[in-house]
Amino acid sequence: MSKMTPHEMAQAIGAGLLSFPVTPFDAALAFDEARYRSNLDWLCGYDVAGLFAAGGTGEFFSLSPAEVEKVVSVAVAETRGRVPVIAGAGYGTAIAKDLAAAAERAGADGLLLLPPYLVHSEQEGLMAHVEAVCASTKLGVIVYNRDNAILNEDSVARLAGRCPNLVGYKDGIGDIELMTRIQSRLGDRLTYIGGLPTAETFALPYLEMGVTTYSSAVFNFIPGFATRFYAAVRRRDRDAVAAGLKAFILPLLAIRNRKKGYPVSIIKAGMKVIGRDSGPVRPPLTDLDADELAQLAALVASLDEADRRAAAE
Repeated sequence: MSKMTPHEMAQAIGAGLLSFPVTPFDAALAFDEARYRSNLDWLCGYDVAGLFAAGGTGEFFSLSPAEVEKVVSVAVAETRGRVPVIAGAGYGTAIAKDLAAAAERAGADGLLLLPPYLVHSEQEGLMAHVEAVCASTKLGVIVYNRDNAILNEDSVARLAGRCPNLVGYKDGIGDIELMTRIQSRLGDRLTYIGGLPTAETFALPYLEMGVTTYSSAVFNFIPGFATRFYAAVRRRDRDAVAAGLKAFILPLLAIRNRKKGYPVSIIKAGMKVIGRDSGPVRPPLTDLDADELAQLAALVASLDEADRRAAAE
């Protein structure tokens, strides 16, 4: 059972950087609990405001419901209250409700409601889906606006009025006008999270809109860089942000954009590059090829060298 109220969870995650740990798999594509525990313990040593277990970068879409519950349970056990653990939930309404109940049993601190499976829906249907999941749990819920689940400002406002535990809104589409309308309508009723891949490229302009946090996938394998970049964003150090984008984020995107599914695959590859091999991605995703992996390794090495030069100055 979570020790955090929905409001406490929302306040906590809005105060710092967030990330989605990868879900490690062994050679047979089974969940590698030992590696997951090791990764989580390592990441908890950095300044992070919350970790999303079985989220998008954690390949939620390729896990069975039983595996999602296992991953969340292990995350709660390993983090030991050091950081809030937010569990992924999604698919159809019935499965999402079951996953919400499982997350609550596991002791998660909140829930990220990912888009429903496959179908495109009208606003009334999407609202009914979100409301049903919120009503099924005491956990604070963050709704993820992306893909086939785009709620408008009227829908978000109505849900916020009906669902006291709807405490977060994560933007995954980059519609600045919609984001402005939602913020104008809801104010500080919700915590707003930047959720575009890769979030670092949008972090500074989103901060100007009052979005104080975002989910960093690269935190998985370069947590030092990720936390320094976030600190530069929060102090509005445009030169440092521009330098970080030029030195690492934009070259990373050049590799990531080569193939579909690489926003997840490149993070798993990054884990391999730094010596924390977390296995392959599950189908239907594909791993980086050898040349792409070598390019990523060189990019990480250049970042390490830049850090060493800065420390020596």
